[in-house]
Amino acid sequence: MSTKALKLGTRRSKLAMAQSGQVADAVSQVTGRPVELVEITTYGDVSREHLAQIGGTGVFVAALREALLRGEVDFAVHSLKDLPTTQPDELVLAAIPEREDPRDVVVARDALKFTDLPRGARIGTGAPRRMAQLNAYARAHGLDIETVPIRGNVDTRIGYVRGGELDAVVLAAAGLNRIGRSDEVTDFLSVDTVLPAPGQGALAIECTAGNAELLAVLAQLDDPFTRAAVTAERSLLAALEAGCSAPVGALADLLADGQIVKEMRLRGVVGTTDGSTLVQLSTTGPVPQTHDEAMAFGRELATEMLAQGAAGLMGERAH
Repeated sequence: MSTKALKLGTRRSKLAMAQSGQVADAVSQVTGRPVELVEITTYGDVSREHLAQIGGTGVFVAALREALLRGEVDFAVHSLKDLPTTQPDELVLAAIPEREDPRDVVVARDALKFTDLPRGARIGTGAPRRMAQLNAYARAHGLDIETVPIRGNVDTRIGYVRGGELDAVVLAAAGLNRIGRSDEVTDFLSVDTVLPAPGQGALAIECTAGNAELLAVLAQLDDPFTRAAVTAERSLLAALEAGCSAPVGALADLLADGQIVKEMRLRGVVGTTDGSTLVQLSTTGPVPQTHDEAMAFGRELATEMLAQGAAGLMGERAH
């Protein structure tokens, strides 16, 4: 392989630059080649509309993929939860590195925990999935909260709390960890309370299918357990025919006996944003050993959820 710098396509946000920088360092270590970050603006970065209004699916991804196909960059890094579930034939998910913490977290005024927020507390989030589960939990436990739709980067969202406009915001733990701001978290939300978005906390490294040399190098960064888990989660999302801004949560985790991984558990949830109705199911089975097995794992749980009425709870359908 040559010593010429590799070009990595990334969104311009602080979080995207941080996680792409981490991948760039790892690729440099493996290849001995410098990696140059190429900043690309996506439609999702410039639009001020809420994700459900602009379709959600692929709005943070399309411009990066176009740059890949035009040969302007050699590979691209995405937050996996932003990727549409259909993969273009010309592009390959070359690596899915080990996943960061998939949980959602609360950043609240006065260092409050979620359950300690005052009556009438206003909680900001950009995700219908979070709204559905937070409101369902509040209904079940007699909490009086109002979920408020917000957009913007981490600074903007936390700024709503610092400025007194909101009592709390809900964010992904992985994002705050990657930009070194986990000390601002006031509460971690258990996945038993709020299931994350499918693929949350994981990164996707994508390149063109014809670049065999680079594909072989990037494959060294792949974590097979993370790949199996997120493939099952995304298969569930695809089988529900839901876009990435629909109120769907999913998490696959490994069940171990000591140091020996025994099984994989997949949990899924779909709900109305007011929390009045949730369909929440889980399944457990052998850890998938192939892509097709992981896909089947997700499809089977989705079929059960659809039979329980999940289809009628999703505001956005995939296109």
